[in-house]
Amino acid sequence: MTPLDLPFITDEMLNGLRPWIETESPTFDAAAVNRMMDLVQHEMAAMGARVERIPGTMGLGDSVRATMPHPRAGQGGILLLGHMDTVHPVGTLAKLPFRREGALCYGPGIMDMKGGNYVYLDALRKLQDAGIETPLPVTVLFTPDEEIGTPSTRALIESEAKRHKYILVPEPANLDGSAVIGRYAIARFNLRALGKPSHAGWALADGRSAIAEMAKKVAQIEGMTTDDCTFSVGVFNAGQWVNCVSSVCDAEVLTMAKTQELLDEGVRKMMALRSDSEDITIEVRRGVTRPVWDPDQPGTMAMLSLAQDIAGEIGFEMTGKSAGGGSDGNFTGFLGLPTLDSIGVRGRDLHTLNEHIFVDSLVERARLAAGLYCRLEA
Repeated sequence: MTPLDLPFITDEMLNGLRPWIETESPTFDAAAVNRMMDLVQHEMAAMGARVERIPGTMGLGDSVRATMPHPRAGQGGILLLGHMDTVHPVGTLAKLPFRREGALCYGPGIMDMKGGNYVYLDALRKLQDAGIETPLPVTVLFTPDEEIGTPSTRALIESEAKRHKYILVPEPANLDGSAVIGRYAIARFNLRALGKPSHAGWALADGRSAIAEMAKKVAQIEGMTTDDCTFSVGVFNAGQWVNCVSSVCDAEVLTMAKTQELLDEGVRKMMALRSDSEDITIEVRRGVTRPVWDPDQPGTMAMLSLAQDIAGEIGFEMTGKSAGGGSDGNFTGFLGLPTLDSIGVRGRDLHTLNEHIFVDSLVERARLAAGLYCRLEA
């Protein structure tokens, strides 16, 4: 039996994936993320892996690193890199339950990126069951904080990745099924407007609204967007009492740029928004950053060529391109390590209450995973 002939069964894979989706794991709920890590840790231990639990920092969840069984286990080889946190808060299952409807399967985090993580782990399980040994040893690293820019595990990811020859990141595939071989740069910013409080009915003119000032900045910030450098205000928090002129307003901004030079210019524009007057102050603090991962690196292109050959044997076409939407592949690609990203399941509407995958992509991507594990060589 060849790796591409392994007995992947759709219903069996959906049954295995269901507990992952029903174990909700939003980034900021460390206990929930750790329940997900408990689940995957148990599964990998059952596969005979040497599993390490790495305690979380910054109030975030733990990471799990597993050294899969192999004669050279622990040596550098292939790193399967994925995150187990999602953007969906606990309770989302009430609105977005795990369910299959014909060719689609729904659930929080099923596309980004539990579906891909499950498929690539299941491929290892099926190879093991068939007695097929991969040429290179495989290490799995699942982390808890990718959805907020990986502030607590970037150093862990980079340190682990440097030990390996190849990095596989099963983030969801692009809509056309293509893989990612480069990513744009991303920076996050925290803004705070400080105004002057007053009673909104009795002394409105005495106050200076932080909400009103921040609203002006939102229009200004999003107006700076171009095709090559975008600005988006994704969080806006202020106010406690409607009869009070707000004195504090907080916002968070995401900037994405196709080149490092464009990102640097975007950062300068954002930092220039800082101001301080007698009545209103605007504070701007730079948050986490994902560096540009330049495409067309030789090692990555060789991995893409191999994936294209495997895809052709399976019966689908795979292209590769640079893309927006940061991932932990930014870090490994930036380091120049051969990295193939967005090779996970296909689907639509990630980060929404309609998040779903195309069911036929489960077996398709499992066969791709098995092929990659068995053809990536020293």
